[in-house]
Amino acid sequence: MTAVAKQGVQPMKPIEFDNGAVQIDAAIVAEGLGLAPALLQEQMRAGRITSLAERGVDADSGRHRLTFFSEHRRFRVVVDQTGAIIQRSAVDFGESLLPKSVHKAGG
Repeated sequence: MTAVAKQGVQPMKPIEFDNGAVQIDAAIVAEGLGLAPALLQEQMRAGRITSLAERGVDADSGRHRLTFFSEHRRFRVVVDQTGAIIQRSAVDFGESLLPKSVHKAGG
C-alpha cells in the first residue's frame, strides 16, 4: 500500500472529470508527444505546448476529444464518460512545423 493510499487519498486515474474540467495524466501526454514528463511540464508553462478539449454531441455524446500540440507533433485521445481511452493517435511532422490547419477543432 502506498503512502497516498494509506492516507485515504486515491491516486489519479489516467483521465478524470472534475467539475466540468478534464484532467489527464501528464505521462500519457508526454508519451504521445514523444517527450519526457518533466520537459512536457516545462514546455506547457512556456506556452510551447497547447491543448484543445472538445465535448461530443449527438452520436458522440458522452465522449471527449483532447488534443495536444507541440512544435512538430499533434497527440489526440478520445475518452468516454468514465475516462476510458477509446482512441489515441499522434501525427509527427518530423522537421516541419505543425501546420496551422491541424490546430482547428476537429482538424
